[in-house]
Amino acid sequence: MMEKLRNPKNVKTISLIIAAIFVIGCFTIALTAGGFSNLGGVASAAGSDSAIGVVNYQVLVSQSPKLDEVRAAMQKEVQATRDEFNEKSKDMNNEEKDRYYQQLQQRLGNKQNELMEPLLKQINDAISKVAEKKGLKVVVDKSSVIYGGADITDEVARSLQSVKK
Repeated sequence: MMEKLRNPKNVKTISLIIAAIFVIGCFTIALTAGGFSNLGGVASAAGSDSAIGVVNYQVLVSQSPKLDEVRAAMQKEVQATRDEFNEKSKDMNNEEKDRYYQQLQQRLGNKQNELMEPLLKQINDAISKVAEKKGLKVVVDKSSVIYGGADITDEVARSLQSVKK
């Protein structure tokens, strides 16, 4: 089993899987942190007389100045986890290695959430500030809107670029 893990092709495969999990997790976190899982609320808000804004949350996450920091930190964590797995799993049987691997995957997921939380909070705060400035009562993800709404994505992106904390 250790020979399989040391095979460069398998290491690349595992790295790609971890990277895919990271990317999927980023978008999942972005969507759930933005409160976009309840589409019923979108329909009722759209029917009211309040001003509605739309924002492309995925674009804001991908353009965030902090995303590179999060990626770098996550890559370090993945490498440290890979090294830890290689070191500690030397004397384990296949079943123990599988369980340990799952534990490490869960730990990486938790670390990703921990790293993304401040970034998502910064994006949500910027959305709130721009929405208040424009007098918007509701802001929803652009992917949930078929028609209408004031797109504030560019203004929020500029706001995030100017913060650069």
